[in-house]
Amino acid sequence: MKKNKESEENLFQALMLIEKEKGIPADFMLEQINKAIVTACKNSYGGNDDVTVQYNKTKGQLEASLNKVVVEEVTDINREISLSAARKINPIANIGDKVGIRLNPKNFGRIAVMTARNMIRQGIRDGEKEQALSEYQSKLQDIVTATVEQVDPSTGNATLKLGKAIAILPKNDQVAGEVLKVGDLIKVYVVNVKSGDRGPRAIISRTHPDFVKRLFEEQVPEIYEGVVEIKSVSREAGSRTKIAVYSKDTEVDAVGACIGPKGQRVSNIVGQLNGEKIDIIEFNEDPVEFIKKALSPAEVLKVVLSPSGEKICKVTVPDSQLSLAIGNKGQNVRLAAKLTGWKIDIRPESGFFGEEEEETAPAAEEADNTNASEDTAEETIAENTDEAIPAEEEAAADSETAEQADKDEENAED
Repeated sequence: MKKNKESEENLFQALMLIEKEKGIPADFMLEQINKAIVTACKNSYGGNDDVTVQYNKTKGQLEASLNKVVVEEVTDINREISLSAARKINPIANIGDKVGIRLNPKNFGRIAVMTARNMIRQGIRDGEKEQALSEYQSKLQDIVTATVEQVDPSTGNATLKLGKAIAILPKNDQVAGEVLKVGDLIKVYVVNVKSGDRGPRAIISRTHPDFVKRLFEEQVPEIYEGVVEIKSVSREAGSRTKIAVYSKDTEVDAVGACIGPKGQRVSNIVGQLNGEKIDIIEFNEDPVEFIKKALSPAEVLKVVLSPSGEKICKVTVPDSQLSLAIGNKGQNVRLAAKLTGWKIDIRPESGFFGEEEEETAPAAEEADNTNASEDTAEETIAENTDEAIPAEEEAAADSETAEQADKDEENAED
């Protein structure tokens, strides 16, 4: 009896330890044990699963009883008990009553014991999955601080520990240029949570646009309090981000709040993003003004919206600002288009070469057929001569344009 009591106490101590280490509630594990005992009884006593399990966490005791019906003549020993035997357990038992017979796990068959053990182990695994799922879901579409557990040298994928859960940060979801090391503490954005055969899996990222949005919410109290609102974010991770903000209070400068005293708030965010540049733009309900601001640091002379009602516009900039407005490899105008939701066509103030000829094309169509045929023939011959610009010169021109855009951008920031 003393040995059984010690076993029960050890059982409850083990459950408390599982709850502490794995976060699986002891009550959940007791339910799994209850199911395992019922299954073991069903396998050991001819299918009889009428079992009563009682446990007292305070006293550290667990009792299981197999219920049998009191009969005058026993025909099924697994489900029935004689009146005389029943009254040894319960002196007031009568025919038709049910009597619980205290179970001894030693009487269970080997297969029943193995089945019960496997059920309990499965219960622990299920509990771990539920715990991980709960932890992931509590951080869904939010930022968490994770510890780098391992970095795969071949793929660059990092294994991170988020609380008690584990997640994989793929290389393409890491900020370009950053080098993760084991033991590093980094912030990641939980994009989604998916359940699979191997349990729940968190989809995490450091390149998602909402990652920057959440970082601003952490750093800028006015955003957290709802005074300043983030209207949109466009991002090319590792290079540049544009973020449009709006203040609901006319006395609060939305852009200034995001920059912070001496630029401290935005500097903290840039540090988290491995030096990624951030343009903070004031949102405007007027699409013309919003597009102008979105193309900063370039100066914009005119914005003409499409008369068709489509979100298409033509933007005119000074000739000297063209490369700055477009940006290196088109990055500035591309981010501005994503930020505003408008398709942007940028033109220099003097116009593109050949635009005037295009505008007078209808008049050219009135020329005689002979001249048109001669022009077409000359164009065909020209296309097949060696007078075309060599590929090396075109590449050099593209490189010069990109370098000029970088210089213009740096000058504008200064």
